[in-house]
Amino acid sequence: MELNTPLYTLTGIGSSLTLKLSRLNLNTVWDLIYHFPFRYDDFPNTSSIKDAQIGQIVTLQGEIWSIANIYTKFGKVLTQAIFNDGTSPLTLTWFNQPYLTKQLKTGDRLQISGKLTKYKNKLTIIVPKWERTLGYGLSTSDVSSSIHTGRLVPVYPETAGLTSKWIRTKIATLLPQVLNKIEDSLPSSIRDGMLPLHEAISYIHLPDSMNDVEKARERLGFDELFYVSLATQKARLEWNRKPLVKPLTVAENDLKSFIKSLPFNLTGAQEKVLKEIVSDLKNIQPMNRLLQGEVGSGKTVVTTVAAYLVYKNNLRTLLMAPTEILAFQHFETVSGLLEPFGIRVGIYTGSRKFTKHSPGRWPASPAFGPASTRLGEAGVASQRGEPNGLLESESDVIIGTHALLSQKLNTQDVGLIIIDEQQRFGVEQRTILRNRAKLPHFLTMTATPIPRTVALTLYGDLDLSIIDEMPKGRPQIKTFLVPEKKRADGYKFIEKKIKMGDQAYIITPLIEPSETLTTVKAAKIEFVRLKKIFPTLTLGLLHGRMKAKDKEQVLKDFRSGHIHILVSTSVVEVGMDIPNATIMVIEGAERFGLAQLHQLRGRIGRGTKTSYCLVYTSGVSTDDRRRLKYLETTFDGLKLAELDLKIRGSGEIFGTRQSGRFEFKIASLSNLIMVEKTKAAAQKLLSDNPSLDKHPQIKRKLEQLASNVMPD
Repeated sequence: MELNTPLYTLTGIGSSLTLKLSRLNLNTVWDLIYHFPFRYDDFPNTSSIKDAQIGQIVTLQGEIWSIANIYTKFGKVLTQAIFNDGTSPLTLTWFNQPYLTKQLKTGDRLQISGKLTKYKNKLTIIVPKWERTLGYGLSTSDVSSSIHTGRLVPVYPETAGLTSKWIRTKIATLLPQVLNKIEDSLPSSIRDGMLPLHEAISYIHLPDSMNDVEKARERLGFDELFYVSLATQKARLEWNRKPLVKPLTVAENDLKSFIKSLPFNLTGAQEKVLKEIVSDLKNIQPMNRLLQGEVGSGKTVVTTVAAYLVYKNNLRTLLMAPTEILAFQHFETVSGLLEPFGIRVGIYTGSRKFTKHSPGRWPASPAFGPASTRLGEAGVASQRGEPNGLLESESDVIIGTHALLSQKLNTQDVGLIIIDEQQRFGVEQRTILRNRAKLPHFLTMTATPIPRTVALTLYGDLDLSIIDEMPKGRPQIKTFLVPEKKRADGYKFIEKKIKMGDQAYIITPLIEPSETLTTVKAAKIEFVRLKKIFPTLTLGLLHGRMKAKDKEQVLKDFRSGHIHILVSTSVVEVGMDIPNATIMVIEGAERFGLAQLHQLRGRIGRGTKTSYCLVYTSGVSTDDRRRLKYLETTFDGLKLAELDLKIRGSGEIFGTRQSGRFEFKIASLSNLIMVEKTKAAAQKLLSDNPSLDKHPQIKRKLEQLASNVMPD
């Protein structure tokens, strides 16, 4: 048996099971061995029915005396068995598992675990865990050796038709065959007293105690964090070795002149970050920096200053945004700031390509305000198809979406690449854009607050700048977690504010209703329902599946005030700046992280009016309500992100992993001590041996993980 053996080749795994396993990304023996439990049921050692107490969790050995299915008048099926351990009879009850009468027969010897209760004056265990014991002609091959009962029992992530019991059984069978083939690439000097890898794998699946589990988690979590730290530190090392084709010069007079031209004063945080960026631009090594700042903190202004300085060096800037909405938002802002200096700004998206090349002449961008009404005859190079000479030759700054990856766009004289909301792009996409230019400075920015441990781990290859100060005069957004019984009052409040001239967003988690998430609101259904609740108001609908021209029309109507309420998905999370919008309603808030809710909230409060964020849930747990209550009192995005990381874990915050990133199954990004320990280990290893040639196992493992290839 090899670790890369496909599961479908194993005995007992047919096409149906193969499909179910693939839903959990379990395709090889390696995948299954690395499918870790998320919790454990603690079933104590064997006792007797006679000595057990009501309410006690017990493990018993005995015999099935009888078993039968009972059909209720409501169409439900109860499977009931009489079980006796030699001291007393006991009733076992399962719900909707009629197949058990084929699996279990009178006379079968079982070991069972569960909570002892009393029902209709009879001792009962509801839905007990069970497995066979030796006896009555069974061979050892028919018997599970106490892996489901009478011990710490692992519980795994499951899918329909694939239970933890099946996964436990299969892993317990495979582990003895492959443990000695698991290669431990970390030398003892790096492991620093932690378990060898094969022992950690064994303990995580079949522990004798929670102490075993903790030791296993420590080692496996260390591995995950170590290899991410090693990958990012190695990337940083390689980036810093690259020479610039043309180092930039920054004239202080040019810088001061541009800053003086701004219609507002920079905040202290903006000045600090700008100083860091200017220092990078003057360096002999290319900049590789991440700029973090909350919605409305002024990141785009800072990056526009950088684009201006690049222009003064006769080089161009590319700015890539994840959506057309955000691309046009940046186009509007950047054009306005650069126009007085004769700098030509182009737009390059899937639906529109043109250059603003003379004062007063703007591209046809119906999504954004008065500029769209000032279209000049020569203001459009090409609204459809590929770029022509005008866009190529006359754009000093090109703003666009994924379309900037086009091979037909000339990027040879690009000196700066800016990527906004970089986590929305895959690693390959960013690499393609970076490699297509000769060797530019690279600046990414995000409004997502990044906790320190996450920055150290996932973004260890980047220098980090933080704009942690909002512009003066921006009012704090009043936020309320609204109980369902006050929904009608909330709608009355919204209508009152709109009649006073304000506008509102109503955000839903889904576009269309889901069969499984029946209580979660969907934008299309809410749009129809809310039109009846607000019959005198005009509502608009916005979501990611709409055509670009339809999105633009909705945004134009909302910006102009023709739409009073915009019903939308979280597509408005970035790129929307409507000063008149003062109300944000978020439905199904439990499905969002605190940091994302904070970003959605940041879409309002853009003007001087008092703004309100009303948060609704879909009938959630006490823990979820407690988490969401933080929004009412906490307005620091970084603090909310730290809370989210602690409460929900990194998987919940970052969602499905980006291509080229690593998946955390065990490691906790909230564990600062472990994060710093693995970072230090990675840095020491690279300082001693940057090429990793002295550690071929580690080098190979790093390459395999980076390319998502499983070990041989």
